[in-house]
Amino acid sequence: MSRPQEPQPAKLIVGLLFRDFGIQRQALTDLRDHFGPMDLLTEPKVFTYTTYYDREMGSGLYRQTCSFVQLIQTERMPEVKLSTNRMEIELSIKGKRQVNIDPGVLSKERLVLATGKNYTHRIYLRNGIYADLTLIYQNGAYRPLPWTYPDYRDVSLRRLLGIVRQKLIFQYTNRLPRKVPQKGASL
Repeated sequence: MSRPQEPQPAKLIVGLLFRDFGIQRQALTDLRDHFGPMDLLTEPKVFTYTTYYDREMGSGLYRQTCSFVQLIQTERMPEVKLSTNRMEIELSIKGKRQVNIDPGVLSKERLVLATGKNYTHRIYLRNGIYADLTLIYQNGAYRPLPWTYPDYRDVSLRRLLGIVRQKLIFQYTNRLPRKVPQKGASL
């Protein structure tokens, strides 16, 4: 018989897609005001993985990832996603999003993104929000699954998430990790 256990809190991770750096700054300010200080913010990189967002947001998009100091309980994912949806709406122009804000939770075992879209591998949570198992931690690295979005398959992003995982472990234990992933480690 399995004994029910509450999961440990996880790192809140947010992926941003945007064109306008003024909108990006406002989105980051809104995120900080809502979820607290960040402990990681990547440099914006040109988003070349798909043209899916071009019709609504235009071409020439950038992608950026951030994580937050404050750990959250995974059951807060629907509330977090609904909050980021409101931020997207507030920053929209003429009904078109200017920023795409995708939150998720990173645990030692996995990365789960929150989405409002159902699909075969997604599990319904509540309030119209689903959990999308995006990456699993296996053999020393986060690994993609057949349905993982192309940007989350990127080796450099997965390495970065491995570093965020080390921060998470430090937050749990207050001890530095014994083994730090090597720069050239294969994923």
